[in-house]
Amino acid sequence: MQALPRSVRPLGIYALAGITSTADGNLLAIDPSRGYVLKIDPATDNTTILNTQQSEHFLDAGGLYLAGDTLWFTRDNSIYFCNLTDFTPQLFGSLPYPADGVAVWQSAVYVSCQKAGYILIYDITTRREITRFTSPGVGIERLTIRDEDLWICDDIEQSVYCMDRATGELKFSVLTPFRPPTGLAFQPTTNTLYVAYMIEEGFVRDNPNTPDYPYELGVRDRLLIHPLQFRHDAAEHYTLSNGFLIEMSYVEELAPLEDASELNVDNFEWRIALPAETNRQRVKQVESIGRPFTEEIVDGQRVAVFRFEHLGFGDRHLFGWKALLEVRAIKYHLTYDDVDQIPALPVDFQARYLVDDDDLAMDNPVIQQAAREAIGTETNLLRKMLKIRNYVYDRLSYGLTVHIETPDVVLERGVGSCGEYVGLLLALARLNGIACRTVGRYKCPPFGDRHQQPLEPDYNHVWIEFYIPGMGWVPMESNVDDVAEGGPYPTRFFMGLPWWHAEMSKDIAFETITTPKGDIDLSLGDLSINHIRFTILNELPAP
Repeated sequence: MQALPRSVRPLGIYALAGITSTADGNLLAIDPSRGYVLKIDPATDNTTILNTQQSEHFLDAGGLYLAGDTLWFTRDNSIYFCNLTDFTPQLFGSLPYPADGVAVWQSAVYVSCQKAGYILIYDITTRREITRFTSPGVGIERLTIRDEDLWICDDIEQSVYCMDRATGELKFSVLTPFRPPTGLAFQPTTNTLYVAYMIEEGFVRDNPNTPDYPYELGVRDRLLIHPLQFRHDAAEHYTLSNGFLIEMSYVEELAPLEDASELNVDNFEWRIALPAETNRQRVKQVESIGRPFTEEIVDGQRVAVFRFEHLGFGDRHLFGWKALLEVRAIKYHLTYDDVDQIPALPVDFQARYLVDDDDLAMDNPVIQQAAREAIGTETNLLRKMLKIRNYVYDRLSYGLTVHIETPDVVLERGVGSCGEYVGLLLALARLNGIACRTVGRYKCPPFGDRHQQPLEPDYNHVWIEFYIPGMGWVPMESNVDDVAEGGPYPTRFFMGLPWWHAEMSKDIAFETITTPKGDIDLSLGDLSINHIRFTILNELPAP
């Protein structure tokens, strides 16, 4: 297997903001909590404080960029520069709002500002603004430059953007394997793009001062600088990024509830969908657990079929499958102009994906009115889909619910689970002529640096795919999950999925139970308890 650049874990620091690189391959970084300018050896993690007597000048600093022997950085509303010998800052200029990132190319100084929503470009001599580009994301953005491209990382979007530094045209974007990214830099000796992360995690700590209750919940930051591996496919309009080899197990434990006490059936079949082959997911191997299965193809998808000659209330079984998956993040890059002249939706797609086939309440006046309000007068497919998504995000808050209600009930209630978000999105999109479908089924806990450890998701999950005629299906996350209500809403998972989504059951039910006579009237929940486990085996080489 191809050797991967190693993860860098700096020693003895508390926070990590902007990073930049030196000509000899070292990384420079800012610890804003202590005001340290750090030199980090990516081969050993060896960390040195460079500004040993000027740390107060760099407290709360953010962006960082080394241009020749001049170090540029942002702090509060201002942009500064200094040399690497005495670290005495000189003011370049100030903004009305906080300055987040900085990069320099010859006579141009690039400054990102989340509050303004722009990347501002200044002449290095006159210090006057030359032009400005609209920020590609909604979060705090750090900058670096390589050749003709301006590279941007966005903490909320969990993305790295590649933009033409002269025109501001967005070429493509890349989803990062961790969140949130706080800085980025190309290492010149290896051409590796390193991205810095400050990952906040909860943990249980032992407190000896409270012997009766010795355990308490704490929060800590884990600092990481990790190589971003990616491949942009311009012809197919998508970019793949860091991937992982994952072992996923799905097992049902047959343990009927009292409601199923009359269970007594012959020739019982239990079908469970297997992981799908997609642009971002490869199935390397599948094997049975507990009982053997046969495999069927249903609408082009693999399904495991477990057969029982007889099944009674007192029977107990474990059965399921274990799959070896290669999963990567994927982000599609399509502009509004790309979809302006697309063909009409095929007739068979209209019959299958524009109908109410899952209690979507598409004939309800409330939902029909919502479908009209969501898009207004928009005709472009991408803009319509994005407006529908934002309309749903504006009106729903995320919350777990006991039962999946119909979209009209969910819209009135204002709270929905991922399945209820999906139902409302499907209804509004289909009423506006956009073919879409439900996709799922589980998310691996997103700890890409925890290898060889069993990881168990708390819940199942569903999202959607919508169809662009002439181009194909593209994914979209269903609910806003960890994004603040009211927006602005990131577009990281609009036409994109992170590596931790496991794709299966497209167009088909994930699990079904049948008998030849159809003489069973029980739900899956009445019959069994499911057990799901992910194990990240290792990180994959560059795609």
